[in-house]
Amino acid sequence: MNSLGKLLENCYIKPPGADSEAIFDLAYPRPQLQRQHWISLNGPWKFTFDDDGQMVRPQDVSSWTHTIQVPFAPESAKSGIGDTGFHPNCWYEREFDVPVDQGRVLLHFGAVDYRAKVWVNGEFMADHEGGHTPFSIDITPNLNKTGSQRVTLWAQDDPQDLAKPRGKQDWQLEPHSIWYPRTSGIWQTVWAEVVPTTYIHRLRWTPHFERWEIGFEAFVEGAKRDGMQIKVRLTVGCNLLVNDTYEVINGEIHRRIALSDPGIDDYRNELLWSPEKPTLIDAEIQLWSDGELVDEVKSYTAMRTVAIQRDRFMLNGRPYYLRLVLDQGYWPETLMTAPSDEALRRDVELAKAMGFNGVRKHQKIEDPRFLYWADVLGLMVWEEMPSPYRFTPKAVERITKEWTEVIERDSSHPCIVVWVPFNESWGVPDLTATQAHQHCVQALYHLTKTLDPTRPVIGNDGWESAATDILAIHDYDNKPRRLAKRYGPEVKLADLFDRQRPGGRVLTLDGHPHQGQPIMLTEFGGIAYAGREDRKAWGYVRSENLSELQIRYTALLNVVNKVELFSGFCYTQLTDTFQEANGLLYGDRTPKFPIEAIKAATMGWGDDEEDLIEGCVDATWSQSDHGQPAHQCAQ
Repeated sequence: MNSLGKLLENCYIKPPGADSEAIFDLAYPRPQLQRQHWISLNGPWKFTFDDDGQMVRPQDVSSWTHTIQVPFAPESAKSGIGDTGFHPNCWYEREFDVPVDQGRVLLHFGAVDYRAKVWVNGEFMADHEGGHTPFSIDITPNLNKTGSQRVTLWAQDDPQDLAKPRGKQDWQLEPHSIWYPRTSGIWQTVWAEVVPTTYIHRLRWTPHFERWEIGFEAFVEGAKRDGMQIKVRLTVGCNLLVNDTYEVINGEIHRRIALSDPGIDDYRNELLWSPEKPTLIDAEIQLWSDGELVDEVKSYTAMRTVAIQRDRFMLNGRPYYLRLVLDQGYWPETLMTAPSDEALRRDVELAKAMGFNGVRKHQKIEDPRFLYWADVLGLMVWEEMPSPYRFTPKAVERITKEWTEVIERDSSHPCIVVWVPFNESWGVPDLTATQAHQHCVQALYHLTKTLDPTRPVIGNDGWESAATDILAIHDYDNKPRRLAKRYGPEVKLADLFDRQRPGGRVLTLDGHPHQGQPIMLTEFGGIAYAGREDRKAWGYVRSENLSELQIRYTALLNVVNKVELFSGFCYTQLTDTFQEANGLLYGDRTPKFPIEAIKAATMGWGDDEEDLIEGCVDATWSQSDHGQPAHQCAQ
């Protein structure tokens, strides 16, 4: 782990007397552009619902009926409210202290679902739409010269609006099937930052492995200054890689930083990022003007490249087999918000401990702190846009805008290796028959490739492909022998694409045949276990006991790992998520069977005999893993 990683690794250590929320507050919310002076605004805020939408300004709020713990959504138990009813409008307010004579003050919201308006000291300042992306406000002009500052936020999240990107948030009052409780209002960190009058606003890193270069872009905001330069210092541990200075032209810098290429692989591998060896490059960035240090930030990047070559996914110029797990990113008491920074790190550690080298973040744009831990600990991430359900011009406008913001926020993270704008034709339900739906998928595919040409893009994950770099298949057949026959060596690709209908859908649309892209099984499994007493639990197939779950998972992964047609897979799923009980972990992140056995199966080290599924075979089980007794298969 690099020096910056070691520094931030200790950010969530609990100070004496601190509660669990203090752990989250100490984690810098924007890991790839850090400054010294910032304050977290997480914690208690005044709160009230406005179901009828009668209030339009802060002065219209006659009483604050609740206290809410930000950043937890009001539907969550951890918020202190835990109201899962339909509430399309809500209001927040709190006071805070911040230095007013040390530069500009920026107010940051990590994410507010879905629309937000912000007032500072009673003055309107911003209107933002998009429930998964951050926004920032320079609140300096409206600050009080003395005393506290007051921020008020109105959030609107219409539960019946199916034309907005909403992911797995249910439109029914109670969650059902694969849909989960709603997350309204603030659900990521709120924080304030003091910056100079001229400051570094944004950075972007783009590694170029084939030239042994790192693309560097910096954008400067604020008052214009003469003779501005940016100094870049890159290190790995104690080793200095770069110490360069560049002129700022029109408030920007765009440079390719050439590193000294050792040439031979063994030496190169010491600098490359991979799940097995996630080397990060620390960056210190300084803004100078006529010999005066104006601003400085810390960041990091990595030398890592991903690509598609014929039928294989490539990492750092070599074929790399992907073993992913579907990750919904929910917690029982906090919904889409992690309980703490430590919980985000723990999810990364657990996925790796179970033998996976990546996750497919499903229908959620995750907190940047998760991406930080994936960068530091070495876990690849497929980033997937939460879907709207309806296809309308407004829905297309919304998803295009928000997806663009997602790519801007996250493109510098080395852990992200694939972009996924659509899943299973959600939001484009008539792909096979309606050209406008096909054009929408193709447009988002090409927009993504335009904004980031360095990563593969899956236009529509699962089926009905019209534009993709990876042919992604969803197939929940729970019989390993049938999967082996469907995708085994005797199968003809023409038959697979013309005759097979996993999920009852064609894999490719007419006029868009498979053209040699890698084929991956990107959803399968979904084996549920929640205990005999829980009849509301949902899954694609249900195990009667934990032994059967282990046997089914081992046999299924044994087959999938051996299918040479596949360049990788993504198993459903990491954790139980409310009524969806098909996780390898319970919702509290406790393994359902020993984690060593999960890893062995994930890696394809299991028994070759599929008969284990239907036979009566004892599975190794320790009560200490979840306090559950050992079971045998039913006679």
